[in-house]
Amino acid sequence: MPTTTAPDRAPAAGGTRRRRALAIGALALGAFGIGLTEFVVVGLLGPLGDDLRVSVSTAGLLVTGYAASVAIGAPIMTAVGANLPRKTMLVLLMALFVAGNVLAAFATTYGVLMAGRIVSALCHGTFMGIGPIMAASLVAPEKRSRAIALMMTGLTLATVVGVPFGTAVGQRFGWRSTFWAIVVIGALALAAILLFVPARPNDAGEGLRGELAVFRRPQVWLVLTITMLGWGAAYAAITFLEPILTEVAGFATSAVPWLMLLFGVGLTAGNLLGGRLADRAVMPALYGTITAATAALIVFAFAAHSPVPAAVMVFVIGAAGFAMVPVLQTRVLDAAEGAPSLASSVNASAFNVGIALSAWFGGLAIDADLGLTAPIWIGVAMGVAALAVAAAASAAAHRRSAADRFAGTAPG
Repeated sequence: MPTTTAPDRAPAAGGTRRRRALAIGALALGAFGIGLTEFVVVGLLGPLGDDLRVSVSTAGLLVTGYAASVAIGAPIMTAVGANLPRKTMLVLLMALFVAGNVLAAFATTYGVLMAGRIVSALCHGTFMGIGPIMAASLVAPEKRSRAIALMMTGLTLATVVGVPFGTAVGQRFGWRSTFWAIVVIGALALAAILLFVPARPNDAGEGLRGELAVFRRPQVWLVLTITMLGWGAAYAAITFLEPILTEVAGFATSAVPWLMLLFGVGLTAGNLLGGRLADRAVMPALYGTITAATAALIVFAFAAHSPVPAAVMVFVIGAAGFAMVPVLQTRVLDAAEGAPSLASSVNASAFNVGIALSAWFGGLAIDADLGLTAPIWIGVAMGVAALAVAAAASAAAHRRSAADRFAGTAPG
């Protein structure tokens, strides 16, 4: 099913495979910087908390605050730029991202650091909403989920390469040096987008009125809810992965970058697999990936007490969790066919609402002395809820399809 407006469905006229690859690569580099900003704090909660004299649970609020800012900022920023060409929006968003990380790099207090993360988070949802639409527009419709997955590989490589490197740099030279590295990456991504992402006539969205109209469709709201719950389930463990691995599994702090590398390899494999599965059949892929992620969390809750099983499950959680990403992104583009920009950006918000909720509830559980594995069980509950909403969405779609068939065959 096509998911974008007519000018977006066909690859750019006269475009070559190399030019398309460079364009998707530029988008992926932007996603890399964004992913690094979001994820690297997870590996630095201890050093950062010690330097700023805050507890681990308070330091964890840097994850919650970032996610909440994405959730709030994505629809607002997309609405503000609804009539701008998509490339122009991407350039402006990446410039804002760089500014936010400069502020974070200069931070000497917890409040200033949180402010820098909020500023950089404002670009996150809209970039990750418009970026997949741009990536899908560069390839044939039947390859759109794989193009989305390739762009999202920037996020996974941020974990495979960026987070271990950023964690190691932060532990060796101080956490501020990690944010300065992100500033450089953001500047390179900005230049690459300017050079390689094609600017085409009529490349703006459908306007605010058209973008808002898709929210009258129940399936849009249902898939946003699935995204929030499904990704929240995965992130319940991810947010507190560093303290779980060091305090529950018994790993040394020096092992954390290598474990994050293993986690990132799982993310990359799962993301690419999810793209292929979504191109074959979206709904079966949706059920399968959420079920796999929920099952992985259950196993991890028990395996986290032993180093070797915990390390294995770090890979599995990464693979199962990120396999959901291109599936969920493709599903929301289907549900919002015709005017996908705002819905896609709000889907990025839904990802981060899930992150914020799971991090918040996880922090409350830890503060209530329920143990560091308590957030994992919160994730399991969210995964089960996501499957229930997916079943309700399928039932509603079948009822709508049956009603349409009946209306089509009824005598006029």
